[in-house]
Amino acid sequence: MRVGVLALQGGFAEHIHVLRRLGAEPFEVRKVGDLSRSFEGLVIPGGESTVIGKLLDDLGLFGPLKGLIDDGLPVFGTCAGLILLADRFRAIDIEVKRNAYGRQLGSFATFAEMKGLGCIPMVFIRAPYIERVGEGVEVLSTVSGRIVSARRDNVLVTAFHPELTSDTGVHRLFLGCLGHHH
Repeated sequence: MRVGVLALQGGFAEHIHVLRRLGAEPFEVRKVGDLSRSFEGLVIPGGESTVIGKLLDDLGLFGPLKGLIDDGLPVFGTCAGLILLADRFRAIDIEVKRNAYGRQLGSFATFAEMKGLGCIPMVFIRAPYIERVGEGVEVLSTVSGRIVSARRDNVLVTAFHPELTSDTGVHRLFLGCLGHHH
């Protein structure tokens, strides 16, 4: 299974590492030409959503990626990736509250239930959270009453960073969505 990992800025290397561990074939997406190969999924990592958004525009990647996602390409966004999928790509009907936890609670780790995975470790770094989900969006986990992961059709988003823990459950969940779209 070939999986593109958006590698413009932020924590893409960790995602590549986890995907390799799970037997997928990840490759870095840095320019439009990288999209010419066939692949079955896309990961949008954490980082600075405004920086990644600007680079997507400057490099001419936004349009082609939006086309692929709108056509049903499975996509998984963490942290900044969640913000981009909601606010820029409009790929999932959720309202996101950015940098929700303030500086004091900017970074913390916890264990919480995630639908289909049981209790998993979750690492939050200046994380957003999901304030509201639209129709058809499935809430997968909440922490302290706040929604921190959700799914709709081909789109999976987490406010936390599963790539920073040794638990590969969320990536396995995503890989399980691949190959079901045409």
